[in-house]
Amino acid sequence: MARAETFFTEEEKSEISNATRRAESETAGEIAVMVVDSSERYRDAEIIGGIVFGSITAFALAELFFGASLWFYIPLTALLFFPFMHLVRVVPLLKSVLLGNERKAVAVGRRAMVAFYEKGLYKTRDNTGVLFFLSLLERKVWILADRGIYAKIDQETLNRFASIVSRGIKEGRACDALCRAITETGEILATHFPVQHDDTNELSDEVMTEQDSR
Repeated sequence: MARAETFFTEEEKSEISNATRRAESETAGEIAVMVVDSSERYRDAEIIGGIVFGSITAFALAELFFGASLWFYIPLTALLFFPFMHLVRVVPLLKSVLLGNERKAVAVGRRAMVAFYEKGLYKTRDNTGVLFFLSLLERKVWILADRGIYAKIDQETLNRFASIVSRGIKEGRACDALCRAITETGEILATHFPVQHDDTNELSDEVMTEQDSR
């Protein structure tokens, strides 16, 4: 799985920053982009993976070499639990298959909310911050907006832009899809929140990751 810091190339990061600046040049809205490896550690999935994969492997070994003896199956299960738990921890794809879509959606939504406050998107003068939040393990995109935005634009509209980005990620054109979504979001923001004469850039236009706050 791609890491957040390298998910976009430097050239793509520049394109995203430029798309953000262009969008913000026509609106008082403030757009930010954040990419994270995953929205949660999912320790329970690691434990379940250790139990499931460890017991399956132990059963196969006991069947092949020890006549399906419980005296070998049980110790092998215990012995293999920790290696497979570690394997699930370091191989995101294995962890992902053990998680349901609803669980992942809840985790991404919660982490996006935390990021919204961690990165100060609630501090804009007119409460017009918008966060594009990409969580790579879950392959989900969440868009959150401040209360000033929600007064004019509903979450369903923002979810449509999130779908554009999600589809782009699956098709291997994440940068193009994100730039398109940012541009279209900026166009809608401009109709409700036109740029003001004293407007300033209140949020970073650079792609943010968890590394930025360490």
